[in-house]
Amino acid sequence: MPDPAVSAPEPVLAGDGPRDACGVFALYAPGEHAATLIYYGLYALQHRGQESAGIAASDGAHVLVTKEMGLVNQAFDHAKLAGLDGHLGIGHVRYSTTGASTWENAQPAFQVTPSGGGLALGHNGNLVNTAALSRSLGPNGEKCTTDSEVLAELFAQDMGEAGGTGRGGLEQAIAATVPRLSGAYSLVAMDERAIYGVRDPHGIRPLVIGRMPAGGLVLASETGALDIVGAHRLRDVAPGELVVVDEGGLRTRRVASASPRFCAFEYVYLARPDHRTDETTVAAARREMGRLLARSAPAEADLVVPVPDSGVSAAAGYAQESGIPYAEGLVKNRYVGRTFIEPSQTLRQLGIRLKLNPLRDVLEGQRLVVVDDSIVRGNTSQQLVRMLRESGAAEVHLRISAPPIRHPCYYGIDMATRAELIASGLTTDEIRDFVGADSLAYLPLEGLEAGSGLPMASLCRACFDGQYPVPVPGDTVTGSEPTLFSLDEP
Repeated sequence: MPDPAVSAPEPVLAGDGPRDACGVFALYAPGEHAATLIYYGLYALQHRGQESAGIAASDGAHVLVTKEMGLVNQAFDHAKLAGLDGHLGIGHVRYSTTGASTWENAQPAFQVTPSGGGLALGHNGNLVNTAALSRSLGPNGEKCTTDSEVLAELFAQDMGEAGGTGRGGLEQAIAATVPRLSGAYSLVAMDERAIYGVRDPHGIRPLVIGRMPAGGLVLASETGALDIVGAHRLRDVAPGELVVVDEGGLRTRRVASASPRFCAFEYVYLARPDHRTDETTVAAARREMGRLLARSAPAEADLVVPVPDSGVSAAAGYAQESGIPYAEGLVKNRYVGRTFIEPSQTLRQLGIRLKLNPLRDVLEGQRLVVVDDSIVRGNTSQQLVRMLRESGAAEVHLRISAPPIRHPCYYGIDMATRAELIASGLTTDEIRDFVGADSLAYLPLEGLEAGSGLPMASLCRACFDGQYPVPVPGDTVTGSEPTLFSLDEP
């Protein structure tokens, strides 16, 4: 029988998969209205965070910040963008992993510097030593409600040392603070005259550099955000590297020793298919994972059906390798996002049907291989299988283009606690019985290595195998839940 802790949770309106990480964007482009370009860059990163959006801009003299709850097009209009004058700035879309989903916690975070100037920053990731950092700030740390605010306070504090004039401005403050940070972070920051980008020593979360046609420079979480503003990719920001862009151009410095552990889950789910790395694209990685999945877990079936959107490329790879025809049997409602309206019991029971509609004329009487990216709690997969059977599917063989998720993420993905992760307590056969599939198989861990083009030692795969590259509080081996500092936990 399934563990009650796994099977009991009620179906939720927006699914029970992992929630996206945040997205960051920075631009230095003389002669351009930076805020407008940042707005479009954030559009391309909307999938990484749908709770709030914010932009900070500077005309060389002042830093102004505007941020609102909601999607990018809800947070900004022509008037708000016009009020953010200047040729440099940063932007952020948020999904909260620490701190409540409130306007106060939206980013960019802003801080007045000791010299009377301003600094703003946007953060993608999660620090695991926020409590110690907050305590080091004294009374100022007590006011912080997110790790991003703690970072802004740390930078400002460092800039205020040596007589209040700073020891080299924000660049030196970032360089001096990075050795104190533990966790995953890709940061963009700015003052009145420059933008900055820095990546943690493991490079867990992504950050890329692009060049605008007229010579401006861009930093972004994914290459799709470069494409939308017409920039071309130069390279990734290296793990442990600080990038500075100002009137003198681009300069970089090493602020931490690199030990790459790029997040494997970016390839599985988080990143858009068009995101490019040195080795591959996310779409190509997912297709290869699908091909490997077909080799390791074949099935006798009539159709391969993807669960949109992150299952599409993997399903195409599975169909190509297996020779089973590919078919779109599920239509996604792309206008259903996070909702703050409490659904009725009837709507709660609809569950996944609010996001996916089956095509009965495609599915009826067919033996299906259904390819999805992951199973977290299992409720969504259970609803999916039930819906497919009600639509006339003769058999449902569920194939997952990632290994079983057995461990929580502490590096910027809002994933369930260990007790809620279905693969943490049940075998694959037990999960198959719980979701109601005829068969169930996962991609072996080695498939992630082959798909990404990176060696296993360069991937953070902690959610799959529990090998955390950055130590977290608590015992991650025996199963006791690490206790991370939460600044405003209810």
